[in-house]
Amino acid sequence: MRHTVLICDDDEDILNALDIYLRGSYDLIKAKNGKEALEKSNGKEVHLFLLDVMMPVMDGITAAAKLRERTNAPVIFLSAKSEDTDRILGLDIGADDYVTKPFNPVELVARIRAHLRRYLSLGGIAKPEQGVFRSGGLVLDDNQKRVTVDGDEACLTAIEFNILKLLMSSMGRVFSSAQIYEQVWGEPAIGIGKIVAVHIRHIREKIEINPKEPRYVVMVYGLGYKAAMVE
Repeated sequence: MRHTVLICDDDEDILNALDIYLRGSYDLIKAKNGKEALEKSNGKEVHLFLLDVMMPVMDGITAAAKLRERTNAPVIFLSAKSEDTDRILGLDIGADDYVTKPFNPVELVARIRAHLRRYLSLGGIAKPEQGVFRSGGLVLDDNQKRVTVDGDEACLTAIEFNILKLLMSSMGRVFSSAQIYEQVWGEPAIGIGKIVAVHIRHIREKIEINPKEPRYVVMVYGLGYKAAMVE
């Protein structure tokens, strides 16, 4: 099976170079800004996104945040910026990797292969057990309504279980507190205060080794929470 990679850069020369390096191995979708990337990928099965950060109309950071609302496919940023703050912002928004320009094409292709292999093997497409969601040692079995961490059962309340299920069933997608509340409680998120944050804290206390440095349920600053894929 050939996998689909979307490449997005406003520099025509870079876009053409990426096409040359990748077209022999992957089906490609090409875009010149984040808005075009969202439009061209809508309704299509894209297995990896390669996004420039600085682009007109819509930058790569904004596009990645919107992509994370509908897919957990790997996102690799390309950028001339190498400052730690830019790298951290990219990773916090849900990116899987960050490559600075100028890049080594052989290394970039190797990274793409590695991320695709990890994504596919960890359940990005194939879900071998219906209703069972895994991330590292964390397993949520919706059939048995059971959560285990490294084989030990975690006793979650019904609300906590449903929050964790929502996050793990859309691994990598960022949910705002309002979205979590509306989907789990089934009510409009009006005047909810910190109720979601409190339940997230309780979940972390039950599933994380160190709740203050969570691995499984992480916050994306200013946006919400997501379940992170842990190897």
